Amino acid sequence: MSVDAGFVRKMFAGLEQGDGAGFFAHVADDVDWTVMGTHPLAGHYTSKADFIAGTFAKLGKVLPNGAQLHVDDLIVTGDVAIVELHSEATAKNGFRFDNHYCWICHFKNGVIVRVRAYLDSVMVARLFTENPIELRERS
Repeated sequence: MSVDAGFVRKMFAGLEQGDGAGFFAHVADDVDWTVMGTHPLAGHYTSKADFIAGTFAKLGKVLPNGAQLHVDDLIVTGDVAIVELHSEATAKNGFRFDNHYCWICHFKNGVIVRVRAYLDSVMVARLFTENPIELRERS
């Protein structure tokens, strides 16, 4: 079953309006999400809970108003959406976190089941260098 651009735009509107729960309702619990790069958010996440804990929760500790994501463009073909986004966020220390992203989202029955996400790794590393947090759970 393919998805259309209107459906994808509506889904991402939740993120644009700060409604992460609305967006994540369209993400499979066992999503396969890879954040490319070598920075504190990079990694291969095999569940929605792990992805949120490994990325959005960490960002929430250093970006008081969240990542403030906005869709710039999207291309939808069949069950794949390529979504270009940018953030307009300010970190606790005043650092402007105006990052750019490309998420390649694979859908199955209207739900995201796999994502490969690209972003500015250097900017993410600088964000956490200037706004340190405990990045790993304690054993």
